[in-house]
Amino acid sequence: MIPYAASGTDDAEASLVQNYGLVPCEYTTHCAIVAGAPIPLWITLFTSMFLHGGWSHILGNMVYLFVFGNHVERSMGHLRYLAFYLLCGLGSNALEIATAVDSSLPGLGASGAIAGVLGGFLVLYPTSRIGTLIPLGFLVFPARIHAWVFIAFWFVLQLFSGIASVGGDAATAGGVAYWAHVGGFLAGVLLIRPFTLSDRVRQLKNYHTRFAQS
Repeated sequence: MIPYAASGTDDAEASLVQNYGLVPCEYTTHCAIVAGAPIPLWITLFTSMFLHGGWSHILGNMVYLFVFGNHVERSMGHLRYLAFYLLCGLGSNALEIATAVDSSLPGLGASGAIAGVLGGFLVLYPTSRIGTLIPLGFLVFPARIHAWVFIAFWFVLQLFSGIASVGGDAATAGGVAYWAHVGGFLAGVLLIRPFTLSDRVRQLKNYHTRFAQS
């Protein structure tokens, strides 16, 4: 999730973002609800997940969703996955509101829900291998590493960045709502087991084992 500043945008876009993005202070009553916001206000808990701050934002989210979401979805089925995804997004939004009580910046994006997918993947398939790029100076090298290494590093980065941002505007740093990512990730870790189907998980674990040995 990113907090969205409306400067340099047209009025229609700015209005859409302000009305349907997640504005923490509207939920904590630390500011007035903007005119044009949906009724009831909780609708923005969902609409904010499907608004993005540009192509780079949405493409970045889609890469993470493609790499990790496919296996998590296959572990539980389409409808269960939809419910799991939305609940992770709600967990993300809840922690964002709690850590940015005075913020009037609307938060956008599916990053928090996707963080939940990463948390679920970590619980289910920690030793599966994923392809990534390792930067060394100006060069990058392809590598296959255990999923737990990649995801654990990502989560620690979000957590420490969130801690570093405490006391800053909207509990953000560098234009990223890190606590929203932490909230979504924790929701995914806690919720993944009730949603998965054991037979499907077993089949996918066997697949990952064979793939790692090939």
